[in-house]
Amino acid sequence: MTLPPDIRLLTVTDLQEQGPNLRHCTLQGLDLRAVQGDWFRMTLDPTTTLLGCTLTDEQELYAIQQGAHVFREPQGLPYRPFRTELYTWRELLEGYNDQKDRSRDLLIYEHFVQTRFNPPISEALWQRLHDHAIDDALRELLDFNDNGMTNERCVGFMGGHGTRRDDPFFSLSAKTAKLLAEADYFVVSGGGPGIMEAANLGAYMAGQSGEALDEAIALLAEAPHYTSPGYHEKAMMVIDRFPAGGDSLAIPTWFYGHEPSNLFASHIAKYFANSLREDTLLAISLYGIVFAPGSAGTTQEIFMDAAQNHYGTFNYYSPMVFLGTHRYQIDTLIYPLLKQLAYGRTYADLLHITDEPQEVVSFLRNHPPVPVAVKTTSQ
Repeated sequence: MTLPPDIRLLTVTDLQEQGPNLRHCTLQGLDLRAVQGDWFRMTLDPTTTLLGCTLTDEQELYAIQQGAHVFREPQGLPYRPFRTELYTWRELLEGYNDQKDRSRDLLIYEHFVQTRFNPPISEALWQRLHDHAIDDALRELLDFNDNGMTNERCVGFMGGHGTRRDDPFFSLSAKTAKLLAEADYFVVSGGGPGIMEAANLGAYMAGQSGEALDEAIALLAEAPHYTSPGYHEKAMMVIDRFPAGGDSLAIPTWFYGHEPSNLFASHIAKYFANSLREDTLLAISLYGIVFAPGSAGTTQEIFMDAAQNHYGTFNYYSPMVFLGTHRYQIDTLIYPLLKQLAYGRTYADLLHITDEPQEVVSFLRNHPPVPVAVKTTSQ
C-alpha cells in the first residue's frame, strides 16, 4: 500500500491554501491563534501532527479530540526544538560582545554540556526533535530528489579546525572554495574555524577579485586563531568591508565544545548529535569533498567518505580531492593507501591529489558523481 504524502505547512498562507482538510498534514511552528475563527471547521484526524504550534486551550482541545498529535514548544530551553529554518551567524551570536561572550550559541552549549553524556529522557527527546527540524530545513534548502541527489551541487571541505588564518593552507583552501563557488558549486563546511572558515570565506568572496580575498585574509590574520582576542571582530570587519557575500552552508555541532561557528556561511545547520552531522556532511557533498591537511578528525572523515564510496552508501560515487600532496603522499601515505583500496572499483577514477586550486575545479568539473546503478565489469 502506498501511503499518501505528508504535507508540511509552515506559514498561515500554506494553511489557508491547503483548505479545511488537514489529514496527512504536519503543521510546524505556526501561530494558530491567527486562524481561530476557521480552526473549528477544519478536518483533523490521527494523520494530523502539530509541531511547536501556538494554540489557545480551546484549539488544542479540539485538535486532541479529533485525534491529532499535538507537541507544544517546551518552555525554558535556550533552543527551539521545532524551528522551521536553519541558523544564521547573527542568531547564534546574539548577545555576544568582545568583552563577554553571552551569545545564544554559548548558552545552548552550556545547557547541552550539563547532561551531554547522559541526558534526561525529555532533554534527549527535545534534542532529537531539534536535529530532526534541522534535517528538514536542510532538505528544503538543498532540494533532494527521490534518488538522493540535491539540486545544489554541493562540494564539502574538510581539514584542521586549528589551522590558523595565517597558515598557507587557509589561503589555499579559501582560494579553492572561491573558484568552486564561481563555478556554480555550493560550498559546504563543518562550520567551525580553521579550514572550515577558509572554505566559507572563499565562497563568501565569490565574484570579488583575488586581491580582495587576499585583503580579507590579511585582515583576519590579525587575530590568527579562534582563541585570539578579536577573532569575531576581525570577521565582522571583513563582512563590513565586503557586505555582498556569496552563499554557502556550514554544518557544525555543539558536541565538541564551544568552538565558535564561523561568520561567513549564509546557512548554518547546527546539530547536537555529531554522528548525524558527520553523516549529513558526507550525504550531501555528492559533487565531491576537498580534504585539506588536518589531524585525526580529518583522517576519520576521509575513511568515512571512502567507505561511502566503496559501498555506494548514498546512491552515488563521489570525487575525493586531496589538497596537499606532501601531507597525503609523504607525511601520512593516506592517498596511496586509498588508491590501493579503490583499485578496480568505480571510485578509483574519482580520486585526485594536487596543490593547485584551479586543478581542483577542473577535476570536479570533469568527474561528476556517478550513480551507483552504473557499474563497471570489474565490480
